[in-house]
Amino acid sequence: MTDHTDRKNLMSRRTLIKAAAASSATGMLPGLQSAVYAAGSDKPEKEEVKIGFIPLTDCASVVMASVLGFDKKYGVKIIPTKEASWAGVRDKLVNGELDMAHVLYGLVYGVHLGIGGPKKDMAVLMNLNNNGQAITLSKTLADKGAVDGGSLAKLMAREKREYTFAGTFPTGTHAMWMHYWLAAFGINPVTGAKLITVPPPQMVANMRVGNMDGFCVGEPWNHRAIMDGIGITAITTQDLWKDHPEKVLGTTSDFVKNNPNTARAVMMAVLEASQWIDASLQNKLKMAETVAQKAYINTSVDAINQRILGRYQNGLGKTWDDANHMKFFNGGAVNYPYLSDGMWFLTQHKRWGLLKDHPDYLGVAKQINRIDLYKDVAGAMKISVPKDPLRTSKLIDGVVWDGKDPKKYADGFAIKA
Repeated sequence: MTDHTDRKNLMSRRTLIKAAAASSATGMLPGLQSAVYAAGSDKPEKEEVKIGFIPLTDCASVVMASVLGFDKKYGVKIIPTKEASWAGVRDKLVNGELDMAHVLYGLVYGVHLGIGGPKKDMAVLMNLNNNGQAITLSKTLADKGAVDGGSLAKLMAREKREYTFAGTFPTGTHAMWMHYWLAAFGINPVTGAKLITVPPPQMVANMRVGNMDGFCVGEPWNHRAIMDGIGITAITTQDLWKDHPEKVLGTTSDFVKNNPNTARAVMMAVLEASQWIDASLQNKLKMAETVAQKAYINTSVDAINQRILGRYQNGLGKTWDDANHMKFFNGGAVNYPYLSDGMWFLTQHKRWGLLKDHPDYLGVAKQINRIDLYKDVAGAMKISVPKDPLRTSKLIDGVVWDGKDPKKYADGFAIKA
């Protein structure tokens, strides 16, 4: 009897997920979609969902899901909640003040393992974006000839002083991009430089008063530094690792366990917003106008709209069009939570001494990355899903990462803690 009931519920759930996806395609009225949920077992357990975000361009899919009403289509109301720092996002996720967050990939993994804060079982529901971050060096360094990794290394060898670089959270993506980039040019970020943590919206102000020589952060703050005449772009993160993982839709394991229908509904809304953003130039510009507002990023539209279209300048007169700019959907390639992406952050946490011992790389990634939920949702929305949860990438130093031997990979770098 129980098996029969479980099968019936599973069929009901899949039917309703497909109905939600169909409503996305056909433009079913939001109220009708809510009625579909209300009539079935797939009704979201929690109808109002607080999703924390940091003022960064890559919060856009969460914001637009709310602004454009995609959330209502799936029976939930997303409440975007602006946060001051990643540490604040972490604390509010752990204590339940936030249901979910637009959050750094490495932060989720750090919390799950008890590094960089309190230990709590966590979940990555989907990737929110690839690419679109950068490393900025101060105009003072640029005036001395340090405009990229090689010239920075030469200047640091010549001028023997303490150099300070900033990331946004100790276990997060930006700290790891900064570490990896410095090491690729022979600079040990642990023994040869000082690494500090600064919230993204405060990066430009801190560089202006001379608190750091360089920083790694998401947009629009790298372009803002150029507009304000205080920094130059030394490298984009997509040139460090093409189509790298970046922010994720993160939550606690407990939230998913207690609210699986809510998790799926939010994922659908955010996926539809991701599709919408990447669908046209007009949509990207509308997104830039929206997220630039005071309630979200609180900056000028001009600070946002160029780089989301792939129009880059480095602050030294060079301009270029970058096909690998920030992507939110990219035909579905962005959003699948590859196990190898999560494992990569663990290898770097081990490399830089944040983890003392090798973790169970694959086991931890399987605990955190909810591929099961993603496949449910993507299948219903007719979004293609990769066959292999591991992917292969070559980073800036020529080293290939494929997730197959993470222990060997982590131990194989010449420069490490």
